[in-house]
Amino acid sequence: MSRLESGEPGAEFEFSSDVAFTPTVKAIQSRKGSRRAYSRMEAGGSWQTGITREIAAFIESRTSAFLATANAAGQPYIQHRGGPAGFLKVLDRKTIGFADFAGNRQYITQGNLLENPRAHLFLMDYTYRQRVKIWGEARVVEGDAELAEQLFPAGYNARVEQVILFTVTAWDMNCPQHIPQLIDAATVQALLAEKDRKIAELERKIAAMSAPLEKR
Repeated sequence: MSRLESGEPGAEFEFSSDVAFTPTVKAIQSRKGSRRAYSRMEAGGSWQTGITREIAAFIESRTSAFLATANAAGQPYIQHRGGPAGFLKVLDRKTIGFADFAGNRQYITQGNLLENPRAHLFLMDYTYRQRVKIWGEARVVEGDAELAEQLFPAGYNARVEQVILFTVTAWDMNCPQHIPQLIDAATVQALLAEKDRKIAELERKIAAMSAPLEKR
């Protein structure tokens, strides 16, 4: 069965990148000279539609994510979601889930998804200057205590209100151009702790080497 016949999200596209490269986008690419390169990309397989082991590791290492939705009128909205590494969980090669913690109770994302399930996840790694864009569809799951417990980060100080499940249509990883390199506090603390450990180890070795000389 071909992708066009499968009925899965994105199956209506000839190429997986068509989720973003609409006819209008392709016309602009042609006018500005990049269409030929992207045509070669499409011929070579276009964007991936399943979550690979490498991209799963990237997703589950994130402590921050941006979820974009739009209502029935097309009005866009971007919501930030954060938590400890692992708060985004890859459930299978097509599904990402996370516990939606209680917040300001505006429910814009939930309302948008009821009107329009199409969504986008934008993930950044400022330390290594990487970004991953994920197109798909999302839905809110309420009242599933077992799923909420499965997705809740152990020991995290938050209250789960509901769960969001994101079904992947396609994803793409961008080049690092123009991404500022920023290092979060936890990474800095880990690096400093490792530096202190190495210094202490060198000091012990120096002390051990100096002891026989002092006895002389």
